[in-house]
Amino acid sequence: MKKLLVVLLSLLALALGFGLNQYLAPDFEVLNGKAYKWRSSEGKWTVVNYFAEWCTPCLRELPELNDFHHQYGDSIRLFAVSYDTLSVDELSALQQKYDIQFTVISILHTLPWQQAPSSLPTTFILDPKGAVVTQLKGEQSALKLKQIIEKLQRL
Repeated sequence: MKKLLVVLLSLLALALGFGLNQYLAPDFEVLNGKAYKWRSSEGKWTVVNYFAEWCTPCLRELPELNDFHHQYGDSIRLFAVSYDTLSVDELSALQQKYDIQFTVISILHTLPWQQAPSSLPTTFILDPKGAVVTQLKGEQSALKLKQIIEKLQRL
């Protein structure tokens, strides 16, 4: 019965021009297991920062990202993504060790950008509809991120 339902939903989705996976699978999950879709940003800007423990500039910018999160967390979502493939336990330990005070993505199902970055740290900014509007290379500050988003909002 389940297989028949999935087949029928798949056919309906194809007929309507949609991919079924956008309704059944989350785009990403965070450490607490909560699932999100990139497109369900609830009208908020989203900042996604790639980091790694072996990346010195990544570790240097973490206090700035924490500051950004505390200043703008109600209006701008901030997520961290480990460049390295780590288990949930390893990610949780890394979050505690480096006092990452914003949300860490544990599983990426899809990316709104083409591929993982080629250098670190890299930060993607997504508009309230979930579309990538810019990619930033190198260390970021809370002030710089806010200024860039304010400039993008005026466009």
